Amino acid sequence: MMQSGIPPCNTCGEQVGLDANGEVFVACQECNFPVCKTCFDLDIKEGRKACLRCGTPYDDENSLADDETKVSGTRSTMAAHLDNSQEIGIHARHVSNVSAVDSELNDEYGNPIWKNRVESWKDKKDKKSKKKKGAPKEEKVAQIPPEQQMTENHSPNAAEPLSTIIPLPPNKITPYRVVIIMRLIILALFFHYRVTNPVDSAYGLWLTSIICEIWFAFSWVLDQFPKWYPVNRTTFTDRLSARYEREGEPSELAAVDFFVSTVDPLKEPPLITANTVLSILAVDYPVDKVSCYVSDDGAAMLTFESLAETSEFARKWVPFCKNFSIEPRAPEFYFSQKIDYLKDKVQPSFVKERRAMKRDYEEFKVRMNALVAKAQKTPEEGWTMQDGTPWPGNNSRDHPGMIQVFLGHSGAYDIEGNELPRLVYVSREKRPGYPHHKKAGAENALVRVSAVLTNAPYILNLDCDHYVNNSQAIREAMCFLMDPQVGRDLCFVQFPQRFDGIDRSDRYANRNTVFFDVNMKGLDGIQGPVYVGTGCCFNRQALYGYGPPSMPSLPKASSSSCSWCGCCSCCCPSKKPSKDLSEAYRDTKREELDAAIFNLREIDNYDEYERSMLISQTSFEKTFGLSTVFIESTLMENGGVAESSNPSTLIKEAIHVISCGYEEKTAWGKEIGWIYGSITEDILTGFKMHCRGWRSIYCMPLRPAFKGSAPINLSDRLHQVLRWALGSVEIFLSRHCPLWYGFAGGRLKWLQRLAYINTIVYPFTSLPLVAYCTIPAICLLTGKFIIPTLSNLASALFLGLFMSIIVTSVLELRWSGVSIEDIWRNEQFWVIGGVSAHLFAVFQGFLKMLAGIDTNFTVTSKQAEDSDFGELYMIKWTTLLIPPTTLLIVNMVGIVAGFSDALNKGYEAWGPLFGKVFFAFWVILHLYPFLKGLMGRQNRTPTIVVLWSVLLASVFSLIWVKINPFVSKVDSSALAQSCISIDC
Repeated sequence: MMQSGIPPCNTCGEQVGLDANGEVFVACQECNFPVCKTCFDLDIKEGRKACLRCGTPYDDENSLADDETKVSGTRSTMAAHLDNSQEIGIHARHVSNVSAVDSELNDEYGNPIWKNRVESWKDKKDKKSKKKKGAPKEEKVAQIPPEQQMTENHSPNAAEPLSTIIPLPPNKITPYRVVIIMRLIILALFFHYRVTNPVDSAYGLWLTSIICEIWFAFSWVLDQFPKWYPVNRTTFTDRLSARYEREGEPSELAAVDFFVSTVDPLKEPPLITANTVLSILAVDYPVDKVSCYVSDDGAAMLTFESLAETSEFARKWVPFCKNFSIEPRAPEFYFSQKIDYLKDKVQPSFVKERRAMKRDYEEFKVRMNALVAKAQKTPEEGWTMQDGTPWPGNNSRDHPGMIQVFLGHSGAYDIEGNELPRLVYVSREKRPGYPHHKKAGAENALVRVSAVLTNAPYILNLDCDHYVNNSQAIREAMCFLMDPQVGRDLCFVQFPQRFDGIDRSDRYANRNTVFFDVNMKGLDGIQGPVYVGTGCCFNRQALYGYGPPSMPSLPKASSSSCSWCGCCSCCCPSKKPSKDLSEAYRDTKREELDAAIFNLREIDNYDEYERSMLISQTSFEKTFGLSTVFIESTLMENGGVAESSNPSTLIKEAIHVISCGYEEKTAWGKEIGWIYGSITEDILTGFKMHCRGWRSIYCMPLRPAFKGSAPINLSDRLHQVLRWALGSVEIFLSRHCPLWYGFAGGRLKWLQRLAYINTIVYPFTSLPLVAYCTIPAICLLTGKFIIPTLSNLASALFLGLFMSIIVTSVLELRWSGVSIEDIWRNEQFWVIGGVSAHLFAVFQGFLKMLAGIDTNFTVTSKQAEDSDFGELYMIKWTTLLIPPTTLLIVNMVGIVAGFSDALNKGYEAWGPLFGKVFFAFWVILHLYPFLKGLMGRQNRTPTIVVLWSVLLASVFSLIWVKINPFVSKVDSSALAQSCISIDC
């Protein structure tokens, strides 16, 4: 039981405790970072003598281990080595997957063999350190490198945070939460009324509508409550520069490896990929800290040659961008901006330089276009390189691994003689019979190649059509990842997706504004946003399957975070979990692995034989694969490669780690790297990290960090949504389903789990949605209705429900800043996608996962006219268009039939008709963008005019027939008498 007023230790979670004077123990007098006495003494013994948060050296009076250190002297060498290789604040890491450490061999006494070897190497380490015990003290001081001596002189803002959370004002968030609770109460009363008042004359329709409405309410709960704690964040890049980029000293900013993935250059234009690469090479970040890896999963010679051209043009483009602070730094999008490009430019040479650069870029585009035109027809003998040798990737499904370093330390410099960031072309090996796992497999290959060649501690992945729109984007991410307090448990920083080339009205909700500006902000207040596949900066250690450094092996009762929301300790009572045998066994294995990790940090002290034996005996090969170089890189928390490494040897090792059989019998794609098993590998990968206890952060700089392109054509948009929905169905049917996966450790917050459940069950909403959109037409055609005659109470419930829906949306757009048009477009496309792409995804997912049948929906297109947004008006027939088209026709026919029936029955039928017609119009209005897409161009008759013309013409035709103003009235009795007299 924790005493009130005593904070928990940030390392172990226990109470900080009291010092000899009976006061709360304080390790750092500068920032009062909560660390208990036990952890503090352990840090001192292991050579960590500075605060984890602010870096201020500890006071000597707090250290009880100084005397022990002076007497023994056996740990001085170890401390110096640890300080040289890693930053202050090293923590033991835990592998989350038990299977990664379950294969140790045991000796005859049942003890792991490698553990005995570790103990013997510990003794060897102690002997080595004792040899230096008699060295003069002055000599030891002289051996301290300058960078360690400088850590004692901290800048005034060293303790200042690099980012801060801006909570929403109470006058915005409190009414929002109150309305949500009121809506829940109204929903409960509404369902009570609906269930207790069945419609006997239309019992089947009534029961169907009840089931649909219950599912809609369930979906709303899954979507709404993860938005309970929305937050905003702001970064301080100036503090980042002041802390890690001191004048006259080398930059201490962390290195970043960029990943760009592409497959087919004929579908993904090389010019777009080139712009993405150029924007990366020109980012505002130290050039020696940036490396760009381009994955060519199609092994296309066109991609290789286009990268060669791009690297040459980068020698001119990069210095131009940095000299004149160009934004954005993708030339295609910079030169196409319709703005005053002279704004804020004061250099007299800028106009001349810009004209020359634009001319150079146009020449570059011509050369790229020539390469594309050449690649349209493949020679019978295959492609050949400039030296006459055949291109190794002529068979895209059977080729060796290829790596080419275009720029970098040994490559070309820019035209001003400055070093350029490294640019590496990678095409992994593919052979028949070996699974390649599409994009996830390509990303994992890049993880291994980059670890061998550069091993930056952070990875930022982009799609080939997403360029860097904000040159400060990496610094924005580093404000979180390099913050000692925030970055320790951070697995990734996700940026929102922004798009170019979308029509002004955003007809098909391509911008996904509601998701990126509302849902993701809500998740940021819990455990962090989900990973969306691009524009994400990863902590490399999180990709390796390790848990967060400060996370204990199992949750403790003293933990201050709530398992429900992660925000407070008062909203949920904490219970001390009972540790069963499996959990105790898992903890034992993790402790053994931590001991191995500790010794692998000292791996430079051993020869090659000892090194390989240690790595193999600790079962790292069964987790990471048969590469000693790569395994060593995984244990370097701060990244980097040895200066003595031979570049040619590293290239050979990089080729080895992208071989087609490297991942066999390893944890790749199962527990480490991008996770396999779904075409939406992004959701699955982020979900695994959050289950391990990591958290993520949502970064929304004022200038969008990245921008990409989105399909604005109706059919292409539906197929994109189909792919996402199919991936969600695959996850639902896999072992990683959030409904049952990840409960053991209790590290995934409950609201975060609700959000993940929502991401995998939303395609199933298509089934009740299709049924619900069909009910209005059936009611109009049959004359029945799903709701009985309304009483005053029922009318009040319906009115209250509609008002709560409206008020919730209004308050949501008030705190999020999105427009009412964005919310309405999102609502419309939710229906359009639900009755088309999501419906097909459910059936295709079940056929694929249960029966092994992979169904593809092909798209055939007709050529569009060349104009702005010409693709928007393209007519592409696809099977996905059938269900929404059918619903539109059925509801319009139902409206006509309903008016016809009301005219025949008289005035008493008009009252019930309005409810049915309103229901049908609700369906038609939501499907209106779809109908508009079918109608074609804007300069033709507007779709709404056609729609209203058809409906009004049908209604007035029925009225005309009923009135018959110009036809003489005939006595019906006389007519009947005449008919009777006819002898047939």
